[in-house]
Amino acid sequence: MLKRRIIPCLDIKDGRTVKGVNFLNLRDAGDPVELAKEYVKQGADELVFLDITATIENRKALAGLVERIAAEINIPFTVGGGINSVEDVAVLIKAGADKITVNSSAVKRPELISEIAAEFGSQCIVAAIDTKFVDDEWSVFVNGGRTPTELKTVNWAQKVEELGAGEILLTSMNNDGMKTGFSLEITGNVSRSVNIPVIASGGAGTKYHFKQVFCNSDCSAALAASIFHFGELTIPDLKNYLRNENIAVR
Repeated sequence: MLKRRIIPCLDIKDGRTVKGVNFLNLRDAGDPVELAKEYVKQGADELVFLDITATIENRKALAGLVERIAAEINIPFTVGGGINSVEDVAVLIKAGADKITVNSSAVKRPELISEIAAEFGSQCIVAAIDTKFVDDEWSVFVNGGRTPTELKTVNWAQKVEELGAGEILLTSMNNDGMKTGFSLEITGNVSRSVNIPVIASGGAGTKYHFKQVFCNSDCSAALAASIFHFGELTIPDLKNYLRNENIAVR
């Protein structure tokens, strides 16, 4: 197993970082450029930027803001929100993104993943999967978690790998913002069913939750937002704790 990565996530709405609970009740979490600089300083392995209302508002991700953040950081930078074509990806790569993430648009038109992989390489494309446990099964949701689909989460994860995605960002909507821990069940099921890296997302509240997800699934990274944004946990503290627990981190 490669060394595990710790990834802060900037959820962006109206140019500000926000954070909610179960994808609802968003509150302001600060200036994204300042937060990005702080996370580099703290030793984050990567940074994820999600323009969370781009799809619903039917517009492109904020390339200008991506450019401002990219100018300040020197770690891998993944950007998502409102990406519908290879051209959209080109704009964001030019603005400074290293990887892009697609969710709703890939569910709508799965070949988009293959098109992006063909143009920029699989390492460039992260398939974001928002999943919710409903009626005794984990299903895929789109449009910022607003719309259920017929897709079952593990099947869709295997499909995006087949289409050429290089990585999966898996968010449990049931756990998101709850700070009760990652969903070990779906993270374990997905990470064991594919051969590409899986980033666990949704539910981090304590250092122990990171240990738990790394010990109980094959995920290669764990992503969190509010506990980092609001200073409840720093990345150096978290990495020291994980090393002391014999978990190899970068």
